[in-house]
Amino acid sequence: MAEYLILIYEDENAYATASPEVFQQVMEAHTRFAQQIEEKGGKLLGGNALQPTSTATTIRGDIVTDGPFAETKEALGGYYLIEAHDLDQALDIAKLCPARFGGVEVRPIMDLSGG
Repeated sequence: MAEYLILIYEDENAYATASPEVFQQVMEAHTRFAQQIEEKGGKLLGGNALQPTSTATTIRGDIVTDGPFAETKEALGGYYLIEAHDLDQALDIAKLCPARFGGVEVRPIMDLSGG
């Protein structure tokens, strides 16, 4: 099985103005998603939510700046690391990933084991 990273990109402002009920619905959807990965034959290896981009620090060369490097509508808000048989299965799983205010990106993990 191969490893894939599901990157969750969403509009941070939507969460900042969302009601507690919406936040609870999103959290419940993520709990369900973790279960659905197994149901689809994949394996959840890890994942985390990220603090908002206002807490980010960007480094380019020797220059360190507060905040994200680029201003975008959607920011990386979290990720899941999964195992799947192939890209098709990873995409099938990723389609279930909650991203109420945006979307997800699926990227294969590069195998650097040399074998």
